[in-house]
Amino acid sequence: MLLKRIIIREEKTEETEKMANIKEQKLRKLKKVFMGGSIIGFLIVGTLASIALAAMVGSFFYYMMDSKLNYEYERVSRLASLYEITNEHDNDDILKLLNNDNNVYIVVDKDDRIITEHGKNTCDLEGGKTIDSQKLKQQIKDEIDEDIEGTVNISGIDLHETIYPDTERNFVSAGDNGSMNVDVKSFMAWLKSDHYEALNDFENEGKNIDLPFWIPVTLSNGDRLIGKAYFVIYIRDIIVMALLASAIVLMLIAVLIIMIINARKMHKSRKRMTEVFYMDEVTGKHNWMWFITNAEQILKKKKNASKKYAVLDIVFVNYRNFCVCHSVSEGEQMLCKVDELIQKRLQKDELIAHYASANFAAMLRYEDRDKLEQRVKSIVSELEHIDSDHRFNFHVGIFRIGESIAENGKPIKRRDIDIDREYNNACTARASLTSDDTAIAFFDEEMVKEQKWIDSVQERQKRAIDNEEFLVYYQPKYDPKTDELRGAEALIRWKAPEEENMISPGRFIPIFEKNGFITEIDHYMLRHVAKDQKAWLDAGCKCVPISVNVSRAHFIESDLAEQIRDIVDSAGTPHDLIEIELTESAFFDDKNAMISTIKKLKDYGFAVSMDDFGAGYSSLNSLKEMPLDVLKLDADFFRNDEGDGRGQIVVAEAIKLAKNLNMRTVAEGVEVREQVEFLASQGCDMIQGYVYDKPMPKESFARKMA
Repeated sequence: MLLKRIIIREEKTEETEKMANIKEQKLRKLKKVFMGGSIIGFLIVGTLASIALAAMVGSFFYYMMDSKLNYEYERVSRLASLYEITNEHDNDDILKLLNNDNNVYIVVDKDDRIITEHGKNTCDLEGGKTIDSQKLKQQIKDEIDEDIEGTVNISGIDLHETIYPDTERNFVSAGDNGSMNVDVKSFMAWLKSDHYEALNDFENEGKNIDLPFWIPVTLSNGDRLIGKAYFVIYIRDIIVMALLASAIVLMLIAVLIIMIINARKMHKSRKRMTEVFYMDEVTGKHNWMWFITNAEQILKKKKNASKKYAVLDIVFVNYRNFCVCHSVSEGEQMLCKVDELIQKRLQKDELIAHYASANFAAMLRYEDRDKLEQRVKSIVSELEHIDSDHRFNFHVGIFRIGESIAENGKPIKRRDIDIDREYNNACTARASLTSDDTAIAFFDEEMVKEQKWIDSVQERQKRAIDNEEFLVYYQPKYDPKTDELRGAEALIRWKAPEEENMISPGRFIPIFEKNGFITEIDHYMLRHVAKDQKAWLDAGCKCVPISVNVSRAHFIESDLAEQIRDIVDSAGTPHDLIEIELTESAFFDDKNAMISTIKKLKDYGFAVSMDDFGAGYSSLNSLKEMPLDVLKLDADFFRNDEGDGRGQIVVAEAIKLAKNLNMRTVAEGVEVREQVEFLASQGCDMIQGYVYDKPMPKESFARKMA
């Protein structure tokens, strides 16, 4: 009979885990793209807009300054032309134009002696030096951009003449080596300060700002006309600059507003996508990936290091049956109710998420084991009655995570946290619950040992085959009427060099059945039994048929009968000395494949038996359709008999049924002589049990045959 085994995770497959990891990686990447892209885009646009604002305002200012300086130079040049004309031609009209009140000039000879003058002479002839107007504009720009202290030395020729400062507002002074110092700081301060009359006039009366200076033009006879010029800042210039700056600022603000709106939209989109990643399709609430992410964040916080947490695997036991009786849609509605009820019972830093199928993952805080158990029972009690028309059952596995405390008694941040592992442990505890009734199980060290044992067996299984560590034991079968040896069953034992005692099949066969290695064991056993039979025949022993178990995992192979035939033939053993024993559960797989294989085995001369008849949900159809030779009655028929005779009635009828179907019967697990007498009276063909012999090594069995 197959033993029930602990299943580490029933619902979650390796593919599910892989998809969850891929989704989590995509989500993290998505967050980085949204956040990083928004910030970088905001900085780039803001920087470009600021540069554009400064460039446009500066370009307009320098264009305005250049055009005004050129205009004044051309005006003074025209005065010089008018002056030369009046010297050659005595014309009153031209003289009126020259001596207009707006024109202020002086004429000096080569030695700077004044020949004539018109208007108030404020020219500082001694301070006149050559100046580069482009450098003057550049120094004003530098003053605006960098707030230059003191004076700036300027040299070079642009206007090809000497420009003289005005003594009323002198921003120009003589420098070394024939250069000229322009006090840009004073010039800018004059524009900004409230103490200057011009700026006050501009602010209070709307007047223009005039900055006077003197421009000389050389006449044809070598004399020079030095005309007074004005650097004028008109109200309209200020208005245009202000409007331009305002427009650019508004444009920048608009761009920033658009950026902010887009950032908010992207944030909302990221939030919606995050919700999709974290949303469970069935309940519409949180899924497993959300649970992993948030549970690890909570557990890794240093402030939570002194708190105890428990990870739970909650399974809705009746879920599949409910869906069959009602519908999948109604079943999913019940899952939503389960999620909602548990959610209402949670406290701060506690979580619930739908895991898969009828499984929920939860994380609760607790103080001690007893209080945790009481709280879980209270929640489960409510879950049992979430629907007034039904009573549901739930299984809960619990894995406890203790405090994280250093040797000095201070809490330390948890680092070795793997929610997938912790939940796996909770699933292991839950899988240990075998009944369908509501129950709770805590994960303990015995389960850890069991898992370590499973890992150890799987690591050693291939080596054990190669080194023939598996031994074949034989348990005889006797005729209950004559006590004569009529057959035997081959049973496996494992003598591992690391183990002090023999390992019983109950400790490793379930593992092999789960990981598929059982097919290798089947071949191993069949080879050794066939070899033993051949050796005993050659030794002159009167051999009896020996039954060899073949796992249900083999019946997916269409050539199973041929494999068995070839293994037995390679040992040279007659087919009638080998009986192929199948468990009753195998008959509920592919029935057609099973019937086909049995027929082939019988054609090859092998006897076929059904093991553990009556251990599960036996089907009389199986006996009707399967051409079997032997029926083995399960040992449970002969245990815990209450003495009311019901068990004997069932056994008697089973033996009668087998006889009518031309099948031999074997009763296994018989331990008392009274049972032997009863079975003999009912015509049972063979008995296998401790009442006769325990399983024994092949040497002992050979002596039995002798």
